[in-house]
Amino acid sequence: MQTRVTDLLGIEYPIIQGGMAWVATTPLVVAVSEAGGLGIIGAGGMSASQLQTEIRQVRSATDKPFGVNLMLLSPCIEEQIRVVKEEKVPVVTTGAGNPGSLVEDLSSLGIMVIPVVASVALAKRLLRYGVKMFIAEGMEAGGHIGEVTTMCLIPQMVDAVSVPVIAAGGVADGRGMAACFVLGAEGVQLGTRFVCTEECDVHPAYKEALLKAQDRSTVVTGTSTGHPVRCLQNKLSRQFTQLERRGVSREELEALGSGKLQAAVCGDVSEGSVMAGQISGLIRDIKPVKAVIEEIMKDFQTTVSRLTKMVSEKWD
Repeated sequence: MQTRVTDLLGIEYPIIQGGMAWVATTPLVVAVSEAGGLGIIGAGGMSASQLQTEIRQVRSATDKPFGVNLMLLSPCIEEQIRVVKEEKVPVVTTGAGNPGSLVEDLSSLGIMVIPVVASVALAKRLLRYGVKMFIAEGMEAGGHIGEVTTMCLIPQMVDAVSVPVIAAGGVADGRGMAACFVLGAEGVQLGTRFVCTEECDVHPAYKEALLKAQDRSTVVTGTSTGHPVRCLQNKLSRQFTQLERRGVSREELEALGSGKLQAAVCGDVSEGSVMAGQISGLIRDIKPVKAVIEEIMKDFQTTVSRLTKMVSEKWD
């Protein structure tokens, strides 16, 4: 399948794997890239040396394109940027900040920077730096989120920028992918769905929690800190809610959340932060990454064919 996204990234399918901290490590990244998508190393939580090791492990396991997600608020961000430059990573996605100057810096080295944005205003500001593509993420996504839904954000983003838009948030199958393409996107980014794959090396308890999730199982915590996070409801999320209602300080809330994603990834799904998107209730199995991508593409084609037939029968 060919779109501007596949052409620019040199991949077979316009499917990008979200750069999830502590989750998106070598096995998952390699599997996605080998299956025709774009695997992304989640650098959040990694030291510079850890990131360098991951990059080299991915390179030794695949010759397909891959990328690194940089969280701009990371205390290690300057060292991580240095590693990305030294290793000449093909693609960098960014979150938690404005990557303006970074776009020009990395682009001069042949590294494509794809900002993850949650608003049209930020995308417009970044165009001046020569951004060639955006990931527009709706609030349905897991982890750190914005305030606009994918359904509303994507068409507005497509109308506002001339470069390709990749849709993220609330996509787990071919139907969701088709919906995003109808709205004008030329690619999709999936996070939660890829957690429930054989190659993702999070603790089985994390995957099991996703499989048990229903349509209303996620909640948003940390809104008062300015960095809201979507996760599965559990003991930790209830603690957050209680403290926020009491109006405790931002520092106290941040202390409560510190290290909790890593705890969940290691198996503590009660007091860890099980970051997951609203689409969790649609995930019912754990299968190889290749099978997930093949199923998405098959469902995408079936959905498009069904819509085409409906339109044809209506107007012919």
